[in-house]
Amino acid sequence: MKRVLLPLLALSAIILAWHLWVASGNVPKFILPAPGAVAGALIDNFGPFMLAAASTFKVTLIALTAAVISGVALALAFSLSRTVEMTVYPFAVILQVTPIVSIAPLVLIWVGIDNVERALVIIAWLAAFFPILANMSAGLRAVDKNLSELFTLYGATRWQRFWRLLWPTAMPYLLASLKVSGGFALIGAVVAEFVAGSGGATGLAWRILEAGNRLQTEKMFAGLILLSVMGVCIFYSFAALERWLLAYRR
Repeated sequence: MKRVLLPLLALSAIILAWHLWVASGNVPKFILPAPGAVAGALIDNFGPFMLAAASTFKVTLIALTAAVISGVALALAFSLSRTVEMTVYPFAVILQVTPIVSIAPLVLIWVGIDNVERALVIIAWLAAFFPILANMSAGLRAVDKNLSELFTLYGATRWQRFWRLLWPTAMPYLLASLKVSGGFALIGAVVAEFVAGSGGATGLAWRILEAGNRLQTEKMFAGLILLSVMGVCIFYSFAALERWLLAYRR
């Protein structure tokens, strides 16, 4: 109960302080609008905001799914062949340390302005891919040596070894990485939408950018709040999935 009440109390205190600060007149309203103005902007533009949120969430979900499939498959290949790992892993690290903002314009050019959604998915995938690959690889390497020798002693097939030994050991690592990669996929989608601008992006980032160009700060805050809510929902959904699956496994 405290896990819910304490954050709600803290949020209420922040909103109250925000309201009092704006009401005191110490800050211009076009820089920091009042909470009521932000709520009004969210209500007045609820339909367009929901459509934009659905577009951003769709890109995030597709990119995260692709990141899970590719990350798990590549981590499995690493576990089967040390040569493959030594050859490919440095390139995965390069993708991780290269800022998404610098890659996004190139992806948009290569994919083409007529395929903006595909470009958005690729950029979001780049942001979400590495944590899954790194954590899944760590999970596959964390297999108990004695259990591995036991499977060898009983003549287990590769499929039996994967399904009954490698996968149960790596699953907690994968579930933990999903909580991180879910947020990274959302960040990648937002960055991609900002870079795409008016080139066909229809997500929340474009709504925020459009409101900023018109100095509609309350709409910008409304979009930011929706993005934050979406990110929190993604994180806690995977946290709940993690608790359920690990409890079921036990």
